[in-house]
Amino acid sequence: MRRYFGTDGVRGEAGKPPLTPEFVLRLGQAAGAYFRAHSPKPVVLLAKDTRESSDLLEAALAAGLMSQGVRVEHLGVLPTPGVAYLTRHLKATAGTMISASHNPYQDNGIKFFGPEGEKLPDEAEEEIEALLEEAHPTRGIGTVGDFREAERMYLDFLLAQAPDLAGLRIGLDLAHGATYRLGPKLFQRAGAEVMAFFNTPDGRNINKGCGSTHPEALGRFVVELGLDLGIAFDGDGDRVQFIDRQGRLFHGDHILYLTALAFGEEGVVGTVMSNVGLEVALKERGLAFHRAAVGDRYVLEMLKEKGLFLGGEPSGHVIFLRHHTTGDGLLTALLTLKALKVLGGDLADWYEALPMYPQVLLNVRVEDKAKVMGHPRLREAVREAEAKLKGLGRVNVRPSGTEPVVRVMVEAKEGAEAVARELADLVSALDRE
Repeated sequence: MRRYFGTDGVRGEAGKPPLTPEFVLRLGQAAGAYFRAHSPKPVVLLAKDTRESSDLLEAALAAGLMSQGVRVEHLGVLPTPGVAYLTRHLKATAGTMISASHNPYQDNGIKFFGPEGEKLPDEAEEEIEALLEEAHPTRGIGTVGDFREAERMYLDFLLAQAPDLAGLRIGLDLAHGATYRLGPKLFQRAGAEVMAFFNTPDGRNINKGCGSTHPEALGRFVVELGLDLGIAFDGDGDRVQFIDRQGRLFHGDHILYLTALAFGEEGVVGTVMSNVGLEVALKERGLAFHRAAVGDRYVLEMLKEKGLFLGGEPSGHVIFLRHHTTGDGLLTALLTLKALKVLGGDLADWYEALPMYPQVLLNVRVEDKAKVMGHPRLREAVREAEAKLKGLGRVNVRPSGTEPVVRVMVEAKEGAEAVARELADLVSALDRE
C-alpha cells in the first residue's frame, strides 16, 4: 500500500504535508538513491509548470537528487509529455515533472518517468517510499545544468506528426499553464491561424476558469469570433478538449471514436468512466472496446496487454502508443485534426456521429476517502442504484487519486441525475459520521 504516491505521483497543497520543502528534499534523496542503485551515473531531467510553488519544490527536489550523486538537467517550463519524450529520446535515467495538472494553483505534485518515458510502475514507487524511511547521507556531489534545447526538440517531435493546417482558424486555451509558449508556436508553424487565450501565467492563475476542465469561455470565443474550432489544454499539457464551431464540447470519448476510425485501429481501451455510447458505437463498427481502471498508467497497461495502440479517458488524456508512451495534449490535438482530414467533415459533423448516454459526474469533497469507500452502506446503495437502472445504465463510485474527493458517476438513458444525487448525499453523510 503506497502512502504518498497516488495514481499520478505525489500530490497535495504546496507548503503543507506532504509537499513541504523538507519532505521534497527527502523524496529527492530517496529517488536519487533508487536511481543510483539502477544506474552507475544517473541523469534525471527535471521540468515544471507555471505555479508559483514550482520553483521552490524544484530546488528542494534537485538538492535531494544531487546529494545522491545524480546529474540534474533542468528543462524549465515544459508540458509533462515533453519530459516523457525527452527522457526516452535522450536516454536519461529518469524524468521528473513538478505539476498538479488540472488542479488549482495552491496544489502541486511530483511525478517520475522511467527511462522508457513511462510513469514509474507501482513497485518502483513502493521502493522509493520504503527508502523515504531511511536516512540518506550524501553519497556524492551531483551536478546541475540547464538543457536549453528541450523546447526545440519537443517541438520538432510534434511538428513531425502535424498535418497541414493552412486555412484553419483555431482558438487555443492554454490554461495559463505549461503549453502557453509551445501551443501557439506549434499550431502557427503547422499553418493555422491562431488566437491564443489564457496564455499569461502569473503563478496563481493556472487552470482558473479556463483550460480543459473549464472550457466554457473558449466555447463562447469560438462562437462569437466565428472560429473553426477551439482546443483547450490543462495546466501541464497532457490533456486536451475540443470545442466545435457550434460551441459544443468534443471530449475524450469523441476523440477516441474519431481517431480509431481514421487510423484503422482494431480496438480501443477506455476506462470505467468512458460513456456507454462510445462502447456501443465502436462495437457497431466491429471494433473491440476494453475498460481499464481510471488513470493513464492503467490504460497503458491494458493497451500492452491487449496488443492495442489507442486508449484514453473522457478527460482528454489520450495515448497514441505508436507515437508516444503517455498522454500528450498537443500530440492528441494534432492527430485528431489529422483524423478529420482522413475522414472528411469537421468536428461538428463528428459530434453528431457519436450519440452519448446522459452522464452525471458529482465530485464530493470528503475528509476520509478510505472510510467512505469501505463503508458497507455505500456498497449496498450502489447495488440498489444499479438495480434501479434496470440494465440501461452504469454506476461508478470511486475515490480520486489526485484530490480529496469521491467521484460519483451515473450514466443512464433516464434518471441519472436523481440517482447520482442520492449517492452523493450518502457519501457526504458517511464522511460526517
